[in-house]
Amino acid sequence: MKICHLTSVHSAMDTRILIKECQSLQKAGHEVVYIVPNAEDSVQFGVQIKGVSSTASNRLKRMVNTTSLVYEEAIRQDADVYHFHDSELIPIGLKLKSKGKKVIYDVHEDLPEQILSKQWIPGPLRRSVAIGARSLEKYASKRFDAVVTATPYINERFKTYNDNSLTIHNYPLLQELMNGNVQSEQADSIKDSDKKRVVYLGGIYLLRGIKEMIQSVERVNDKHNVEFRLGGSFAPASLENEVKKMSGWKHVNFLGFLNRQQVKDELSQANAGLVLLHPEPRFVVSYPIKLFEYMSAGLPVIASNFPLWEDIVRENECGICVDPNNIEEIAKAIESILNNPEKAVEMGRNGRKAVENRYNWEKESERLIELYERIS
Repeated sequence: MKICHLTSVHSAMDTRILIKECQSLQKAGHEVVYIVPNAEDSVQFGVQIKGVSSTASNRLKRMVNTTSLVYEEAIRQDADVYHFHDSELIPIGLKLKSKGKKVIYDVHEDLPEQILSKQWIPGPLRRSVAIGARSLEKYASKRFDAVVTATPYINERFKTYNDNSLTIHNYPLLQELMNGNVQSEQADSIKDSDKKRVVYLGGIYLLRGIKEMIQSVERVNDKHNVEFRLGGSFAPASLENEVKKMSGWKHVNFLGFLNRQQVKDELSQANAGLVLLHPEPRFVVSYPIKLFEYMSAGLPVIASNFPLWEDIVRENECGICVDPNNIEEIAKAIESILNNPEKAVEMGRNGRKAVENRYNWEKESERLIELYERIS
């Protein structure tokens, strides 16, 4: 088949879309095109990247202008199956369906729940907008050939709209984060040195616990020499200046945006990985990719004590769960890992073993390929 993946929001090198889904379908023998805004035409991992030039300067312009450009290019590609990744492309998906095309909606986030916490939407309007979004997804999903969801929680809603709805978890690739390109001897010497490292790599937001992480590392430094390795981009940009004024910033090594190779290197040299999202409704039922990436790299995790996450961490004995708003509890968890290096190594091995046995993309990709065979 000729398969076309569409986005108006994500990047050309998006891990879930390009590196996992598109590449898996290409390896299964399909011709795969990925349409993405403001990217150069190229071939990556055997997938054709087709860029559309967008000058949209805000969300509204993107939702109108960029989506139109994506649709025009989609029509030019004349694919057999269209697989889109953004809720703002739902009208485009319906247009493609009206032309007799096979269409798959890939739901990365619970849109109605997400809207309820969007600061750019006026508070009094959020509930009405969320209800409208839910109605649109229900109407459209009944007409699409399939719906792919990132979590079982999201799938519970969509399977009531479309029988051909299934969860494809965003688990890590088995070999991607194992060891990195840092020699194991070098990584071990770093971990055994007086200065310890805890790491967070990902989107840097208030709700993802950036202030609590900085404060906990500051507290741990009363007893240990600990560096907080922070990688990613701040949102909003003003948050960077805000957190740099915190007294604990002196213990932070801000790395900025990291490519995948740099992510490997950082994880291979760290003593523990932090994933401390606040207890927002959409986070509590999520499967955070960072948790599984830390596990894949053989790194002990310190994670929010949401029931879903606790089940994973405790069952696999791969880390410690804490109240993400409790600085003292987070600090004690970091200290526990630093004070018990043999136990930390065991946690890391347990996490890696769990990824090898269950939480890996290779198993998920089989289900994605089966879905395409089913709707063809």
